[in-house]
Order: sequence, then structure tokens, then C-alpha cells
Amino acid sequence: MNQQQFSGTGVALVTPYRKGKVDFEALERVIEHVIKGGVDFIVSLGSTGESVMLTTAECKEVFKLTFEKVNGRVPIVGGLFGSNSTTHLLERLKVYDDVLGGFSAIMSSSPSYVKPTQEGIYQHYMALEAASPLPIIIYNVPGRTASNVTADTTLRLAKASKKFIAVKEASGLIDQACSIIKHRPEGFLVLSGDDALTLPLIACGANGVISVIANALPAQFSGMVRAALVATSTRPAASTSTFTTSTRCSTWTATLPVSKPC
Repeated sequence: MNQQQFSGTGVALVTPYRKGKVDFEALERVIEHVIKGGVDFIVSLGSTGESVMLTTAECKEVFKLTFEKVNGRVPIVGGLFGSNSTTHLLERLKVYDDVLGGFSAIMSSSPSYVKPTQEGIYQHYMALEAASPLPIIIYNVPGRTASNVTADTTLRLAKASKKFIAVKEASGLIDQACSIIKHRPEGFLVLSGDDALTLPLIACGANGVISVIANALPAQFSGMVRAALVATSTRPAASTSTFTTSTRCSTWTATLPVSKPC
């Protein structure tokens, strides 16, 4: 598995509607627009795709159309694999098994509403890991789930299985993202889940973003991300003994091409 295919700019596709139904022609145009704009991969039916408002049949049709329209040009991630019930989540995997054959990974948000313990979150993801036929992007979005996946839990999962390839970190906590970046195992990616924090997190050593605004401005946003990744990969190394972790992260927020990741 080449995790690096998920670095750069991913776009969480919108699901266009017309008169209360999915507008599949408009969805085709959106897909073509973002690919021509230079995005690196696509997330189908993430939060922005409003999968919770669609029937299973509609979700399957969106997956099928997305796979056919993309036609192998960029990797695709299935984004609707979050649930507050581990049992229901594993059942959903089976339901969608027939349409995931051309997908490169799935994305799974932590259980919502029930506010599980960190051990509960860990066991939930490990059950998913045992059942999933595809690599998994952990999605931490406390604003939607009402609970935070801590850095320790994310790192525990990343070290427990190579099937966990990345985290979409949307907690808004830069210090938490920095901790994951600093201690992650080799190859594990950290992706910004907030457009506004993309540059600060890349400056701290993150690998890219799963973006919303890239639906509208794919060329501009992916170009910015690409430039930032080049800048951070070519910046001169600085002595790690000069700064504390928090100071270095704060410095990077203000200035992009500086020292190595925290």
C-alpha cells in the first residue's frame, strides 16, 4: 500500500441535489472540475457529501458513478464509514462490499453522540480494522462527534496496524496534531481536516488536507498545498535543541519555510 498517494490535496466531494434528488449530471461535472483542477485524491460521501441524508441505494449509486467518472485518474476514498455502533458499522461494510472494489481506502469518523472512552474508541477502530478489506483513514472531528480522539489514541492505532494509514485531524488543536506528527510511525500521514489550518499544519510537518473549498477552487487550493509541501521538504534543518516543541510550532504558524517538524 502506497500511503503517499493520499498526501497533498484530497477533496471531500459535495453531493449536488435538484428538486430533492441527487443530481448525478452535476456530480459528474464536479468530479471533472476537481480532477482538472489538480487534486490528488477524492473522498466520496464524507461529511460534505451528506451521506446521512441519502438512502443506501443512493449512496451506492454515488459510489458507482464516482468510480466510473474518475476512471483511475486519482485514488478514491469511501467516506461514509462512521457510526456510533460498532456492530452497525461492520454490517455497513458488508452492505457496500460490492461497490468498493475500485476504491483505495475508507475513511471512518469516531463514534458520535455516545461519547465513548479512549479505550472504547480504540476497540471500535480495531474491530473495523479486523473487518475492513481496505486501508483506513481515521477521521477525528469532535465538532460533529462530541468526542476527541486524543493523540495517544491515534498513535496507538497507527502503531497497532499498518491498515491505519492516515488521520484526518479536524480537532482544531494544533498541539495535538504536532504530537501525532512528532511520534507517528514511519509512513503514517497527518491530513488537515480544516481548510483554514492547512498551512500551519503543513508547516508543522503534516502531509496535506482533505478539503471542502477545493470543490470550488481546486487549482488554487491544491497549488497552495503543493507549494507548501515543497517548501517544507526543502527547508534547511535547524537544531532541535534551540526550541521547545510548542515554540517551534508557533514559529511555523507564522513563517512557512523554516526548521524541521516538531
